[in-house]
Amino acid sequence: MSVRKRIWKNRDGSQGQAWVVAYGDQAGKRRIKSFERKRDAEAFHASVSTELRSGLHVPDSQSIMVAEAGRLWLKSCEAAGLERATLNQYRQHLTLHIVPLIGAEKLSRLTAPMVRTFEDKLALDRSPAMVRKVRGSLSAILADAQECGLVGQNVVRDLRARRKRGKEARADKRQKAKPRVGVDIPTPDEIRAIIAHLDERWRSFILTAIFTGLRASELRGLRWEDVELKRGELHVRQRADCFNAIGRPKSEAGERVVPLPPTLVTTLREHRLACSKGELDLVFPNGAGNVENHTNVVRRGLQPAQIAAGVVTKSGRAKYPGLHSLRHFYASWCINRRVNGGLELPLKLVQARLGHASITMTADRYGHLFPRGDNGAELNDAAQALLGGIL
Repeated sequence: MSVRKRIWKNRDGSQGQAWVVAYGDQAGKRRIKSFERKRDAEAFHASVSTELRSGLHVPDSQSIMVAEAGRLWLKSCEAAGLERATLNQYRQHLTLHIVPLIGAEKLSRLTAPMVRTFEDKLALDRSPAMVRKVRGSLSAILADAQECGLVGQNVVRDLRARRKRGKEARADKRQKAKPRVGVDIPTPDEIRAIIAHLDERWRSFILTAIFTGLRASELRGLRWEDVELKRGELHVRQRADCFNAIGRPKSEAGERVVPLPPTLVTTLREHRLACSKGELDLVFPNGAGNVENHTNVVRRGLQPAQIAAGVVTKSGRAKYPGLHSLRHFYASWCINRRVNGGLELPLKLVQARLGHASITMTADRYGHLFPRGDNGAELNDAAQALLGGIL
């Protein structure tokens, strides 16, 4: 490799000059790149030397633009069999956020400062959560391109490695508000009122959501062969996504066994006699025996029951807009003390019932609902038992 000064005469008699970096790439092909300033040429020379020693160098002429790399990444995701909803989300990240801001840049010219500027532009009118997701997609695009030999390094990954991840994680947690009883989680009184006003068409579905904590997709994909009424339990083995396509649960932990209260078993026995039959053998099918639409359950089942029960906002709308509020309720029911009508389950068992991938996820989401153990009366009783009347 070398850095040399090149001088020439133009047609008008003026003199031109440039600093030229000449080197041989990993394939042995001679490459030349010109710069106006010597320090830029020397910086490029140092960078290329390091990349060549590491086997990471990709010449600009062989590099492609971020937009094209994104399209190749989406094809790789499709080939990997990712769910349609996930692919749609990635496609939106690319077309709505990445391409408009950085799509015309060549991969080989991306730098950490450029990525930081990209993040800052995103943050102007996008939420912190969206900025993180889009940054993650850009990192995935570069990782895919790196595997294909289209770029030498993933500058997004290098940038994140230099940051204080603990600080970022704490900032993320501050952005995520914990679900609150009476705001995000229905109270026991509200649940009783909702149950009393359920339409018969949706009664079994809503009751199962309340007493099992299954995700909406898991309820819509539940089959009769996965419900053991004699043993009083159900097995989560599949789910129906937002496109009504049947697939595996969200994670390995999503495949689980959930016990059924006797009252729910009775309800499901009666429901089995009346529900529509179909090839999918679904517990909660639509009228044609196919996967029930998520919006139908919410707008025709859950929300009307809330309005009829008086569980509404000041404007008269349903207080809890979606089915996930019932999953929150189930989590709180598992956690609450028995004297308060709960199951008082340990954290690990709550994690298993909910199908969370880690106990940390359960603790972060619902840890504030567990009894604090510093009740005054209980502390006094424990102290007296320990001291045996000494004081």
